[in-house]
Amino acid sequence: MARPLTHASTADAAALIAETPAKVAIALRAFFKLADAWQLSTDEARKLLGEPGRATFFQWKAGRFGRMSKDVVRRISWLLGIWKALQILFPQVERADAWIRRPNAAFGGQSALQRMLAGDVTDLAEVRAVLDAARGGAS
Repeated sequence: MARPLTHASTADAAALIAETPAKVAIALRAFFKLADAWQLSTDEARKLLGEPGRATFFQWKAGRFGRMSKDVVRRISWLLGIWKALQILFPQVERADAWIRRPNAAFGGQSALQRMLAGDVTDLAEVRAVLDAARGGAS
């Protein structure tokens, strides 16, 4: 199975998000590739994006991008950073992608996905911090 994103594409998307509609489009395409790799349900994907309306979510998924809040941009940036950290920690794609659903002591026995689905952007930051600590540094 090919990796759904490259390290370069996650770094580019995170660095360029929100400056222009074209850059927002890049970030959203990267997010939807990540959602496929992690086998996220529609509800899970929406929750990770801060619960945009269903119509808005499906417009984004279809490639129709409008204005985007800073919260959504921030969330995508955190998620792409989490994806990147997993690719570094786990060379096997399947292990990297499966990690988010496994129970983890760092999250009180919850999976990283359960923690991220708590709904606050700080939950995404916590998962990223755990991964950065595991790999011995910051992104």
